[in-house]
Amino acid sequence: MTNLQSTPNLLFLITDQQQAATLEPDSLCQMPNLQHLAAGGVRFENCYSPNPICAPARASLFTGLLPHNHGMVDNPHTVEAYRANLKDNLPFWTVDLQKAGYHNAYFGKWHVDRSLRLENFGFKTYDTEEDSYSGYRAYRRHIGLPEKIPAPQHIVQVEHKGYKPFTISGISPEPTEATLEHYLYTRGIQFIEQQAEHKTNQPWSLVLSALAPHDPYIVPDQYAELYKPNVIPQPASFHDNLADRPAIYRRLQQVWSGLEWEHFAQITARYYAFCSMIDDQVGRVLDSLHRTGQAENTLIVFLSDHGDYMGAHRLLLKGIPAFDQAYRVPLIISGPGIPQGKTISQRISQIDLATSILPLLGLDSPVVQKNNQNPTLPTLGRSLVPLLGDSPEDLSAQSSWSSQHFAECHGQRFFYTQRVLWWQEYKYIFNGFDQDEFYNLKLDPNELHNLAQEPEMRPLIEEMAARMWGVIHATGDTNMIEAEYGMFRFAPVGPHIRRS
Repeated sequence: MTNLQSTPNLLFLITDQQQAATLEPDSLCQMPNLQHLAAGGVRFENCYSPNPICAPARASLFTGLLPHNHGMVDNPHTVEAYRANLKDNLPFWTVDLQKAGYHNAYFGKWHVDRSLRLENFGFKTYDTEEDSYSGYRAYRRHIGLPEKIPAPQHIVQVEHKGYKPFTISGISPEPTEATLEHYLYTRGIQFIEQQAEHKTNQPWSLVLSALAPHDPYIVPDQYAELYKPNVIPQPASFHDNLADRPAIYRRLQQVWSGLEWEHFAQITARYYAFCSMIDDQVGRVLDSLHRTGQAENTLIVFLSDHGDYMGAHRLLLKGIPAFDQAYRVPLIISGPGIPQGKTISQRISQIDLATSILPLLGLDSPVVQKNNQNPTLPTLGRSLVPLLGDSPEDLSAQSSWSSQHFAECHGQRFFYTQRVLWWQEYKYIFNGFDQDEFYNLKLDPNELHNLAQEPEMRPLIEEMAARMWGVIHATGDTNMIEAEYGMFRFAPVGPHIRRS
């Protein structure tokens, strides 16, 4: 048994739908608490999600498995169980923490399975979307507010015939203390304070999973005032007509055709304001660690589940258009044993965290994840620990670190099939519903020029497709491996040509 007195605590902060660009040093988005956290730890500037929507990405984060392996290939509240359901007997690093003696707590958005019974995943204390956050309603009553949240003001919305109006952004008439985010972080602060008061020497882990900055971007006025829409710069790809991309990309672009740049700028300003509001909540919880004397013995991880286009390619939200804005996410790690002020440029995956959390806490982590019922489960996760060190072994691992990242999207309701592979400066997208995409991200970082039909690119595209098949075979993606019927033979090369 690990010596619990010396085992670090874990504070795991998740936001929803936050672009990595919001935390870059030159960003207009004001997040001083997280910038301070990064200065005292490590910022990963090329962390990618394995999926561009909530539930698949989150289930991958906690299991270290791709969506086709864990089964949660779509958001559970949007489709029936046959379409997306978490498989039984999967490895969860939170269960490993529980077995190591941790008191695990979770407050906020779950979106990992349908049961919402987090005790099945190692958590002793939790408050999630079950019963619509009943604790939040009681909290609102306690601070003298009605249970029902009032309608936002100064909204931007789109309307389409036969659909309900879709609100994108607005301003809340209530104070910050009334927001769900403030409530969830208050619950987290109370948990931290209780652990300090009990003095049991039992380590704890706390996951705070905010809904912000997911749309609709509704913020209190004090945050809306921080950003003026007229200073928001247009994304370099804003005028992209997507002419050589899949037709569904252009159809999705048409959803926002009634909005001018002024609307996009206002939406972006509200999005940044939402991020700033979350940053203040992060500041509150970090202050509680210092106030209770637990800061020096707490590992802190901050990340988002996926990104948001936020005007890139004249798109909003996230989904099937496989642009980096939807996949690249912020990641900061800080705490005991973590170097300070370091930026890591190697391309990594959220899945790597599932392999890294236990070693970062000084706990043993199995090289291959398995359990009594399942055979060995294929994970692509790599330990991030060598990227943090400066020993000869670490430096050797850093120099040989593979630039490959793999993602998959199963289409949200409408059943699109898509696989995405990054390698070196290249990005290949297999679209099972339309033409493929191929980008040189070094020469074309804004993904404006699809080179998939260029004859001189054919050898590289075939290499990328072979690498895609390598991952598909390694992770047992049977649906793709067995797609040899005549109607499915349109990948650049077939499943029998693969690279590891």
